[in-house]
Order: sequence, then C-alpha cells, then structure tokens
Amino acid sequence: MNMKYLVIMICLLAFGMAACEKDPGPGGTSSITGKIWVLDYNAEYTHLNAEYYASKEDVFLIYGNEDVYGESFKTNYDGTYKFDHLRKGKYKVYCYSEDTTGQVPGGKFAVIRDVEITSNKQDVQVDLIKIVK
Repeated sequence: MNMKYLVIMICLLAFGMAACEKDPGPGGTSSITGKIWVLDYNAEYTHLNAEYYASKEDVFLIYGNEDVYGESFKTNYDGTYKFDHLRKGKYKVYCYSEDTTGQVPGGKFAVIRDVEITSNKQDVQVDLIKIVK
C-alpha cells in the first residue's frame, strides 16, 4: 500500500472516531434520579409548618454547558424524579425555591445540583434537593 493512502486512511479513521463522541443529552442508556424535599413555612418565614416530599414539583435538566434546560419532569407523589435515556457527560439538575431573604428579584431562585454520568447503564443518584414553599 502506498504511504499516501495509509496517511489518508489514518486521518479518516481519526476523524471518524472524533465524530462519534456524543455530547451530554438524550439517546443513551443512563439515568439521573433524585427527590425533592419541601420546607413549608408561614408567610413571614418565621415558623416551619411542615416538611414533606414534594409532589408535582417541576424539576429541570440542563445538558452539558447549554444555556437552557433540555427537559423537565414533575415529581411523583413521593418527591421522586427521574431523567432516562441519557448519554455520558455533565448535567445540571435544578428546582425552584422561594427566597426567604427578600433579596432575589421575582422571589424564587434555582437550587442546582451538578451531576456527571461517567459510564453507560449508570443510574446516578442526586443528593436530596431541599426547597422552601
């Protein structure tokens, strides 16, 4: 085989392998699972009325370094959420909490957890996310 063709084949092979690298997002075999916990205060945030797992709470997932979320999920009756069919990579899971300080414009802020999927068929468990209602 001619050396020129060998170099071309190696370059094409290297390019093809680089093109196979997938960004974080849907299309994989892994999942991210967690729970949302609510701290339910009175209107002045001076007395904790109750604590419980959040049902029907919106949870959002950002793929990699994206600027906006890629998918959302409403928690189950026991506060559980699960994002399925994800590829390896870095993600952000977040949920909104009320601001108890009165300093955040709009009165809510995101409680964010950084998550990384490092292998196929992995179920990553996220630490409990606590929010105020």
